[in-house]
Amino acid sequence: MEAPREVVVKSRLAVSSLPRARVRPEAKATPPPGGWPWVGHFLTAGLPGRVRQPGGRAAWQSLRMDPFEDTLRRLREAFHTGRTRSAEFRAAQLRGLGRFLQENKQLLHDALAQDLHKSAFESELSEVAISQGEITLALRNLRAWMKDERVPKNLATQLDSTFIRKEPFGLVLIIAPWNYPLNLTLVPLVGALAAGNCVVLKPSEISKSIEKVLAEVLPRYLDESCFAVVLGGPQETGQLLEHRFDYIFFTGSPRVGRIVMTAAAKHLTPVTLELGGKNPCYVDDNCDPQTVANRVAWFRYFNAGQTCVAPDYVLCSPEMQERLLPALQSTITRFYGDNPQSSPNLGRIINQKQFQRLRALLGCGHVAIGGQSDESDRYIAPTVLVDVQETEPVMQEEIFGPILPILNVRSVDEAIEFINRREKPLALYAFSNSSQVVKRVLTQTSSGGFCGNDGFMHMTLASLPFGGVGASGMGRYHGKFSFDTFSHHRACLLRRPGMEKLNALRYPPHSPRRLRVLLVAMEARGCSCTLL
Repeated sequence: MEAPREVVVKSRLAVSSLPRARVRPEAKATPPPGGWPWVGHFLTAGLPGRVRQPGGRAAWQSLRMDPFEDTLRRLREAFHTGRTRSAEFRAAQLRGLGRFLQENKQLLHDALAQDLHKSAFESELSEVAISQGEITLALRNLRAWMKDERVPKNLATQLDSTFIRKEPFGLVLIIAPWNYPLNLTLVPLVGALAAGNCVVLKPSEISKSIEKVLAEVLPRYLDESCFAVVLGGPQETGQLLEHRFDYIFFTGSPRVGRIVMTAAAKHLTPVTLELGGKNPCYVDDNCDPQTVANRVAWFRYFNAGQTCVAPDYVLCSPEMQERLLPALQSTITRFYGDNPQSSPNLGRIINQKQFQRLRALLGCGHVAIGGQSDESDRYIAPTVLVDVQETEPVMQEEIFGPILPILNVRSVDEAIEFINRREKPLALYAFSNSSQVVKRVLTQTSSGGFCGNDGFMHMTLASLPFGGVGASGMGRYHGKFSFDTFSHHRACLLRRPGMEKLNALRYPPHSPRRLRVLLVAMEARGCSCTLL
């Protein structure tokens, strides 16, 4: 008989909100004869779990079949104590988040460089500064945002107090992506904390360095009775989604967004889905090609093109294409040098899987600029494709890399028709010296956001909502929109217990006269009112 073998079960999961000394990265056990009937892949807190074998035999393992249950129950219990509701508590959490950014700035820059080869400029501009700006804005306006919102009244409610109260949902789940792993984790977190929720944060397992910082360092700055970080891949996330949350905020691909929405529907949980899509960029004949090239190249190749609001393709006339190509070549050389691979300002593809996907897209159409790649460095040169057909793979999926196809249209009408027969994008761009052309594209299309004569600067403004429409997502956030997203807007009317005679008109027996009086009393004054 073979001697018992030692089994090492390694976990992809860590619940960093639990006491550090109790978290075990691996569990060792000796299997019974015949091996384990079931071996899980989750670990939490190093607490033993009992797994029963068929036939009544039991095996003790340092594994739990559901690693999330205890943590979620603890967070929900903390919420029900009312601990998170006060302005003082919320502000303390936001200040802690700000200290996390300031005291670990170099650590965060280093992690972003390791994951995505981000320069310090890109990391500060697109990750740290935007997150810090959201925190500062929330702290400055927190009490105003929390204040009950008074609403107009009709004649029937003149003696009542009517208002909208912003209440936290409760236990919320934030699932973050890998492409801006700090910004797209912390910005929704600011809204969730400002709104008074308890939060489970699931950073992307693909951006491993930032994931580690968020798991090991961030919890030290927040109240761990109301906040937890959970780690893992798709399987762990799937099990996490089996639990009931009061709100789910997801940023990622439309494919995974459908999975999240399906899981949320089982519990009737509201969701925000920040997805993506193919963002069009129309370039009119009436514009300066060098100005367009500067702006388009900057926001197409920023973060190596791994940006959900980057232009996914350009629509222009053949004549403008001839003018635009040399301008783009000049811009790319000026931005990144003769050898972009050696430039410190150009990022890298996140992993080999994405690199192989993108390299396959280089075979679409004809390479007019760039096209070089280096698998060992996960490098793909800033590339422009021409002679691309709408049916080719590069036009069937979001590119999410430093590749820019150019497709030809003869007029703004043809461009608008092309855009409107596809799924609604997360962002849409139009370049023209004619404000009428820009406004026409704006008026006759639909997208999550729109920017005329520039790219993705609209999402740097906390005063503008950021979100998709249709296949590019649902919901919105940034600034106060984040606070509102994570708040239940509760309709409230407070009436005095006395003065019952005023209510007699609505009680049976009814009469035409009473109905006329009631209708006048309930007539809307600047709002739509409904009597139930």
